[in-house]
Amino acid sequence: MKLCLRVLAVLALATMAWAQSDDIVPNENLVAEGIPKIPASLAESVGRYSEFRTAGFASWHPTRREMLIETRFGDTYQVHQVKFPGGARTQLTFFPDRINGAQYQPGSGESFVFGKDIGGGEFFQLYRYDLPTGDITRLTDGKSRNTSPRWSYQGDRIAYGSTERTGNDVDIWVVSASDPGSAHMVAQMEGGGWGVSDWSPDGKQLLIMNEVSAAETYVWLVDVASGKKDLLTPKTGSETVAHGNARFAQDGKGVYMTSDEDSEFQRLVYMDLSSHKVTVLTPALKWDVDEFDLSKDGRWIAFEANEDGISVLHVLDTKTAKEVLVPKLPVGVLWGIHWRDNSRELAFSLSTASQPYDVYSVDLATGKVERWTFSETGGLNTSSFSQPQLVHWKSWDDRLISGFLYKPPAKFTGKHPVIIDIHGGPEGQFRPDFGERDNYYLNELGIAMIYPNVRGSTGNGKTFQKLDNGVLREGSYKDINSLLDWVQTQPDLDAGKVLITGGSYGGFMTLAVATNYNDRICCSVDVVGPSNLVTFLEHTSGYRKDLRRVEYGDERDPKMREFLESIAPANKAKNINKPLFVIAGQNDPRVPASESAQMAEVVRKNGTPVWWLLGKDEGHGFAKKKNRDFQFYATVMFVKQYLLK
Repeated sequence: MKLCLRVLAVLALATMAWAQSDDIVPNENLVAEGIPKIPASLAESVGRYSEFRTAGFASWHPTRREMLIETRFGDTYQVHQVKFPGGARTQLTFFPDRINGAQYQPGSGESFVFGKDIGGGEFFQLYRYDLPTGDITRLTDGKSRNTSPRWSYQGDRIAYGSTERTGNDVDIWVVSASDPGSAHMVAQMEGGGWGVSDWSPDGKQLLIMNEVSAAETYVWLVDVASGKKDLLTPKTGSETVAHGNARFAQDGKGVYMTSDEDSEFQRLVYMDLSSHKVTVLTPALKWDVDEFDLSKDGRWIAFEANEDGISVLHVLDTKTAKEVLVPKLPVGVLWGIHWRDNSRELAFSLSTASQPYDVYSVDLATGKVERWTFSETGGLNTSSFSQPQLVHWKSWDDRLISGFLYKPPAKFTGKHPVIIDIHGGPEGQFRPDFGERDNYYLNELGIAMIYPNVRGSTGNGKTFQKLDNGVLREGSYKDINSLLDWVQTQPDLDAGKVLITGGSYGGFMTLAVATNYNDRICCSVDVVGPSNLVTFLEHTSGYRKDLRRVEYGDERDPKMREFLESIAPANKAKNINKPLFVIAGQNDPRVPASESAQMAEVVRKNGTPVWWLLGKDEGHGFAKKKNRDFQFYATVMFVKQYLLK
């Protein structure tokens, strides 16, 4: 009998141990507080929604019809090579941290340059990958932040921006691809908003962008030998102007760029370098030109227009200044447009509401559209995924605000709970691409998703973009309050069950809504969001301070500081009595983890349930799949416990 009891006790202990081990626990790089045990059954039920893969175009080979892409097979995004449409993705880099871009060496294509940081810290180093040997050589100092690398057209040098001199100012540097010891500063700059845009065809000059704010950007010409700087786009009036993506013409006599001078929107323009005369190439287009690329022979310009959030591809003949017909593409969002050398073939990444980002090419000579990658979707049939509806509501000042609404499948009847997900930036814009994990909330839990583009968002003209600057900040909060009013008028949406969430500035908006409209929501999820713009501006990385002060206001000015303190969610945290989930990255250079920690600490004092998740090996948002998966599982638990209760 005693033996039987002992056997039963051992079996019971073994069963308990098995049950405990069956829970999903945070890995060694995650700090979780207040989060209940996550049963393995939950991970199984949501698992397929965490297995979506994407692919992003990186670079065409200069002589062969093959390309580099960025995709993830393991934990992080790495560089892969694809040799033909639908071909195998051959992984070339194998790092624990994600890769930031990759560019083939012009001419030979025997190497490529890429960037990589450590733990999400964004102090990127540049590396050269030698394709014949697989050897990887670091080209930068290993300490500074190095960005916007650009090969010379001769393929012998790389220009880039670096903080090596002061740690904050971004100067312009050049290095020989074959000799890391040759790295030297070409031009000394002041501030953190500098970046290399293009080399001249003869390799003697550089086009440099200086971003003062999202609404104010200048284009400079820099002589590589002497460092002499010439401002191509001086300020001529009280109105600020934003320029972008400057590129030399094929003959070196002019510059193509985007500009919102005398316009609400970014237009494609051409500047003659001898006279500085500017010609608008897209005068009839009433949408932003987000990006463009010039063919190697200078004949064709391909550009993407952001038309109500949808990408529309255009191609312009530079000889006639007229557009040519392009093949019809799926309705979605595209980026990374790039011509293949000595051809009329374009590559880009494209996503739709039912398809993750994949790489495509379009041959303008034949009209053929080809898909190079077929990213996995966890075994799910995504063709039936919810399609976005563009919706508008009237805000507190009678201004129309827009957003995209995704509704759950028809099997979910009655009023739907709502998740309002606010984009970051603040000068960002939600665009209707593939929702990845958010599709779980729609398809499996019957929750409607709304992605608002409140004032301050891009895509609606520069006047709208400036409506939340400085002391106008609270206007965007009121846009969400007006959205909550709109939700009340919708017969199939449940205004009594609303969760607010967002990342980065969207996290700040989440906290602002939670503190100002606490009784209108059920709960909130803040991802790497500032909680006080004063402490944020004081502690964000030095190279970012001036850029952010233009948007938020200068905390060093006593009156502005007083205003920012008065609207800080951290100073209104006593208003929150609805559950809050706060997520942060320990190495975040943009929004220090202290911003999240101080909010969680204050709200806990209210006796309010607070869940806390910190990634010790993450920066501004979780990049590693194992960490993202745990964040997803925990967020689903939070949604089920506090939104669907």
